[in-house]
Amino acid sequence: MRRGLACMLGATVAAISYSCGGAVSAKKNLPARQIVVVKDATREELLEKYNGVARGVQSVNATVQLKPVAGSKYSGVIEEYHEVKAFLLAERPAYIRMIGQAPVIGKTVFDMTGDAESFRVSIPSRNKFLVGAISLERPSSKPIENLRPQHLLDALLWTEIRKEEDVLLEEFNDESARYYVLTVLRGGYQKEIARKIWFNRADLEVVRLEEFGRKGALLSDVRYSDWEPHTGDQGQTSAAASGITLFPRLIQIDRPHDDYRLDFEVTKLTLNEDIPADRFKLEQPAGSELVRVGEEAPEKKP
Repeated sequence: MRRGLACMLGATVAAISYSCGGAVSAKKNLPARQIVVVKDATREELLEKYNGVARGVQSVNATVQLKPVAGSKYSGVIEEYHEVKAFLLAERPAYIRMIGQAPVIGKTVFDMTGDAESFRVSIPSRNKFLVGAISLERPSSKPIENLRPQHLLDALLWTEIRKEEDVLLEEFNDESARYYVLTVLRGGYQKEIARKIWFNRADLEVVRLEEFGRKGALLSDVRYSDWEPHTGDQGQTSAAASGITLFPRLIQIDRPHDDYRLDFEVTKLTLNEDIPADRFKLEQPAGSELVRVGEEAPEKKP
């Protein structure tokens, strides 16, 4: 019996060795989709790629799915729903409007609009209508008073990098990917970081935009993924004419100093169409409470 087992074991080893060219190999081939091809680019090529998108997107008309994130100010408004369908309009230089609706029933959850000077937010479930100045920086202690449509505008309509701005280039690698990072500086003698733009070297698409305030404060951290061909209602001709052939379908906005986080998925998109000015107008609903954000409420007399 022992001799029989030895023969069987020897035959098995011989078969494995023969199939591997006479040697046992533990090499494992990775699927093609897991092999990341690293692309090279110069500072000037990356600047042109970023500015091409910034110049090419003049307006956005999109349908998106909003996903509330625990701890976010938005979750206080849409926490009773797993997802909210929203209709979003944005146009340069600074016009934005987004209407959020509850799934199935189509009930309006919020309606917000903004321009270069002010913002207006209607929240029917709270019977409140918020108005305030864009320049307002002091956060409110009341969560719903910190909603800002301009946060979405900045994520969708990028600011072009001017030739006179100082821009540094570096590489960054981690366990998931390899990146190029453009760092845009501002100031004269005492320079500060204004922006960081991250490019994934697998395809050289922008995957992250960071905006910094004074003393290095991280104001905004936006991540982009699932860059897909843009067709929209006007087809590839419109996309090619604007120079934009790809657009991110997943966008995550994080504003740590505002305790603000919002994830959304673009399900329908049209770029660079003419949007009538009246579609950005939002009037106060009858019977709603007007809240002037940033103004101290008058003290009640005893």
